[in-house]
Amino acid sequence: MPAQSSTPDSPATLQKPAIEAIGASDADLANSIRILAIDAVEAAKSGHPGMPMGMAEIAVALWTRHLRHNPANPHWPDRDRFVLSNGHGSMLQYALLHLTGYDLPMSELRAFRQLHSRTPGHPETGVTPGVETTTGPLGQGLANAVGMALAERLLAATFNRPGHSIVDHRTWVFIGDGCLMEGISHEACSLAGTLGLAKLVAIYDDNGISIDGPTSGWFTDDTPRRFEAYGWNVIAGVDGHDVEAVSRAIASAKDERERPTIICCRTTIGRGSPGKAGSADVHGAALGEREAAATRKALGWGDPPFEIPQPIYDRWDARERGAAEERAWTARVAAHAARYPDLAAEFARRTAGELPAGFDRAAQAFVDAQAAKGESIATRKASQQAIEAFARELPEMLGGAADLTGSVFTNWSGSVPVRRSADAAGQHAPDGGGSTAGAGNYVNYGVREFGMAAIVNGIALHGGFIPYAGTFLTFSDYMRNAVRMAAMMRIRSILVFTHDSIGLGEDGPTHQSIEHTASLRLIPGLDVWRPCDGVETAVAWREALARRHGPSALVLTRQNVAAAPHGADAGPQVARGGYVVADFDGGGRRAVVIATGSEVPLALAARAALASEAIAVRVVSMPCTQAFDRQDAAYRAAVLPAGIARVAVEAGASGGWHRYAGAADSATAAVVGIDRFGESAPASVLFRHFGFTAEHVADAVRRVVDAGT
Repeated sequence: MPAQSSTPDSPATLQKPAIEAIGASDADLANSIRILAIDAVEAAKSGHPGMPMGMAEIAVALWTRHLRHNPANPHWPDRDRFVLSNGHGSMLQYALLHLTGYDLPMSELRAFRQLHSRTPGHPETGVTPGVETTTGPLGQGLANAVGMALAERLLAATFNRPGHSIVDHRTWVFIGDGCLMEGISHEACSLAGTLGLAKLVAIYDDNGISIDGPTSGWFTDDTPRRFEAYGWNVIAGVDGHDVEAVSRAIASAKDERERPTIICCRTTIGRGSPGKAGSADVHGAALGEREAAATRKALGWGDPPFEIPQPIYDRWDARERGAAEERAWTARVAAHAARYPDLAAEFARRTAGELPAGFDRAAQAFVDAQAAKGESIATRKASQQAIEAFARELPEMLGGAADLTGSVFTNWSGSVPVRRSADAAGQHAPDGGGSTAGAGNYVNYGVREFGMAAIVNGIALHGGFIPYAGTFLTFSDYMRNAVRMAAMMRIRSILVFTHDSIGLGEDGPTHQSIEHTASLRLIPGLDVWRPCDGVETAVAWREALARRHGPSALVLTRQNVAAAPHGADAGPQVARGGYVVADFDGGGRRAVVIATGSEVPLALAARAALASEAIAVRVVSMPCTQAFDRQDAAYRAAVLPAGIARVAVEAGASGGWHRYAGAADSATAAVVGIDRFGESAPASVLFRHFGFTAEHVADAVRRVVDAGT
């Protein structure tokens, strides 16, 4: 690593004359960030002041000289994207948003980390204007930024034309040591280098300190050489406290045309604090009243807490410049629309996140066609059929897989792989022009499941695409925190998980999912679909594509599954998440069997067997418990009537099904599930061995019915 270029500063080096007399300097701008971070963390008695204090000059360089944004319109499509991957330093971003003119008044900074404020502990998209993604789990913001940069490149290649550039922005991401220690940074940055995402710039806060102390005891990577090996443009040895030096490095990064760039800046955490700068003490705790006062004195800052002199506001204010930049872009869009009206209309639709006017009709036609076929099919194959049908209608579908395309079937006949050659599409030409050449619509993510999920989130956040990606269900464990973040952000990320149970067969328990579907259902806001046939799979895809404000997971079989009986209203019924697929037939004793996926045929077969015993069975297919739970109480009670014995059947962990079948200690409720790991054997052998047979389901029904009589 380069030698430390900055040390904790004495009052003599940081004091300044009156701002009002000479105007605001770069040092004043940097110190305003430091003071707001100190004040907010002191008020909250909680937070991370060290990073904002250490990265203040870096922020001045980027936000006053290079970042293209409009505080009056945080959703301007061609704005630069700024991501704070080291999100614990959230006061850096909140200070910048407030100072540059976003709708984030000082009252919100005073309410830092308080209930219902717009300044939560870590940045949250949809809560704070100007925050592009929710960060905090280290490294994920960096991976989101890779997704954003990839989306920009592909969108530019699709819509730009020579002399008419309407997509031309950069993605900037601040990162720290923690981001680079997390394994997801390797996954995401390796792929970014391979794809040559030249409009991605990472700025590394190399302060050598983490919560436990100096990182020399546990993080001694040669970061510049690491990123050179990834194929990045590396600008090393930058003094992170020299605004002009940082600005020159950023300008150099903007000149790069073939590779993403990392700018490695040596900084002092907590710079300006006489007693704590350069130490772990300033990382994750308030300075304390005495040290805060000493720091104000060292900085020569005489204003009360949460007060910023007007000259500093005037220099930070980005509203006029941002409005001018957006007006210039609007003029380019108008010229583009005059020359390419259909293309411009498509661009407007996609960036608005709207589906085409005819999509619902086309989707219903496909659902009806699947019902008419009634074929026995693996739901992973039915998923591919749905992708084939829907991708023809939705060019914004951007697919991919974690090196399992031939198994998860996330490709279709129109798939074009995304490759580095897309840079040749012309988006970096002097006139900003481009063509559709090399755009691609399918990402080979490699064996990078966690990175893949977070990159998908970044693509969804950027806009213009509906990203989806696939792997085996058992590897959802690698992806889980990114899936959780997608749900928290309420974004349209679609995850395709195949090989969903012991039905995977011979690969054995390491690859056979047991607890995974149940575990995914625990994530608030995630719709988990486990369809039983081609019709339910088609509906699951339709619902996932139409769901603008939340992610979806499709849980699919490896093995063929017989088609369920469907009526003319199959589409609307399946969309409710749970519905009657076969009803009571005759009087006498009754039971309800609830099933999902490959177990729906078992429930139907058990129903047929029990009919001769005067036991009438209603089979309820419940492909999506979340969608079912959103139905009104009357519908749910009509599907699952009270006072009738119930059995739930799913080749997975049983615990969650007692919510629908009945209490675990109830004699009139049972769950046929599996609560141990599987074995290596053919799928048919395993299903018999673990009791997933029609006869075993029928036995469970007999027990609960007998207990209720």
